Amino acid sequence: MTNAEIVDLLELTGRLMELHEQDAFRTRTFTAAAFNLDKSTADLANLPVEELVKLPGVGKSLAGKIREIAETGRLTELDELLAQTPSGVMDMFRIKGLGVKKIGTLWRELGIETIPDLQQACETGRVAKIKGFGVGTQDKILAALEFLQEQQGKVRMDKAAMLANLLHDLLAEHFDRVEISGQVRRKAQEVDTVQLLVQTSDPVSAMLTLNSLPNLEQNKPNSSPFAWRGRLKGFDVGVELLLNSAEQTDRQLFIQTAAEPHLQQVGAGGMSLLQAAYTSQDASEAAIYERAGLPYIVPEMREDDFAFRWAARYHADDLVTWDDLRGTLHNHSTWSDGKQSVADMANYCRELGLTYFGIADHSKTASYAGGLDAERVRQQQLEIDQLNLNYGSDFRIFKGIESDILGDGSLDYDEATLATFDYVVASVHQTLTMSIEKATSRLLRAIENPYTTILGHPTGRLLLAREGYPIDHKVIIDACAEHNVIIEINASPYRLDIDWRWIDYAMQQGVMLSINPDAHDFAGLLDMHYGVAIGRKGGLIKKMTFNALTLSEIASYFQERRAQIGKK
Repeated sequence: MTNAEIVDLLELTGRLMELHEQDAFRTRTFTAAAFNLDKSTADLANLPVEELVKLPGVGKSLAGKIREIAETGRLTELDELLAQTPSGVMDMFRIKGLGVKKIGTLWRELGIETIPDLQQACETGRVAKIKGFGVGTQDKILAALEFLQEQQGKVRMDKAAMLANLLHDLLAEHFDRVEISGQVRRKAQEVDTVQLLVQTSDPVSAMLTLNSLPNLEQNKPNSSPFAWRGRLKGFDVGVELLLNSAEQTDRQLFIQTAAEPHLQQVGAGGMSLLQAAYTSQDASEAAIYERAGLPYIVPEMREDDFAFRWAARYHADDLVTWDDLRGTLHNHSTWSDGKQSVADMANYCRELGLTYFGIADHSKTASYAGGLDAERVRQQQLEIDQLNLNYGSDFRIFKGIESDILGDGSLDYDEATLATFDYVVASVHQTLTMSIEKATSRLLRAIENPYTTILGHPTGRLLLAREGYPIDHKVIIDACAEHNVIIEINASPYRLDIDWRWIDYAMQQGVMLSINPDAHDFAGLLDMHYGVAIGRKGGLIKKMTFNALTLSEIASYFQERRAQIGKK
């Protein structure tokens, strides 16, 4: 059991205890322990009870529960609570903004036990009549339900890649060639079908082999002699395995990777890409583009005609790569809600070959995340000064902060405190329900603040979980251009925000983009791979990537910007 799995089970136990109105003190014990252990770097599964009780929020009883989870993968108390809870009530936990208490009220007062029941109760106005709800809450629930229905059967980029690689390794034991294709190869941020190509000269035997593999569940009505369709047990996303001969695999890899609008693009000779793919004697991807009379497009960008408009100004080699990144600027540590110290995070960055690490812990208003007040900012910066003394000229820690953008658009500190940072990432974290006018106005004021260096996750979205607040992207990007503010590509696969469709417009306006992992631990730093993928999808080139600047270039940038603020 991983730490995350143990914490998830403890947190779910606490939530269900609250739902069933059990002892408040015991409920808080579970929820507090889950909160504290989520930040722990200890290997919970391998700690004995006498070591577990030394961790914050863990008493002897809870330590026993953790041992039970680690040894059995289950918790008896949680199993009993789940047995008392309708599965439809469990589904309501996925609705953003609907807390445990409100779910309990809906269940007990209206007898709502399924998502369809909840939707009907909202549509008939019954939810609005409950004390503590009202029309506003009812409308928000309906909007959240609509969003969830749209996202059903999809997974994020990271889960899709994990599943695709799992299937690839499984299939490679039985077939000579297996290729990941479709949405996963195209680096779609949300995936509804994980597709792989399987090379075989005997489709009948291949299909029998696929149906003999463990955990593969075929949907026979949707399958065909050359296409196995179904699911991998435990994953809520479609799987498509296409059987091809050796002569057709390369051709089909190209065809299945590109979206239909891309394949329909016509080159100078009047031939579409799809026609070129089927008629080219050389089935390599470069040869197919050449036969169609079109410039080569990397797999990530094969969505529609945008890539060809982009190719009129740039070349595929201009696109940013992982190797182009020189540092990372939006990261958290144990000073706020991170799991590793500043020193450990910085040293891991050095191991990754990066030359600078920027710490941007939460600001004071984010008290739920251990946000730093002015005194703790000073203490952290003293620690950074000491750490930097130990590095040579080839590495440096920069002093940043992720400042909350408050309701009126102001930043979270006075000017004296803001002036102590090398840079400021300005982000919205609270009061997310806004009209497009309110959200745009709020961001504009933050962008106009001379201390704002980077605009963090501009829409606040959580993919497949929470729709972002609406903003006028052109107005925001234009303002960033005017005030020399960089825009973040939040590389967390939960966010990938700013959306890739706005990257090219930002570059056209002269706005640089920073691929920021929003890392809270070592693994989070590697999320920059997703940021690079989504950056390339949107056409991001190296010279417009802020954290592709060298250490000396970015140090000079920060110094010059602070000097300009001082002159105002």
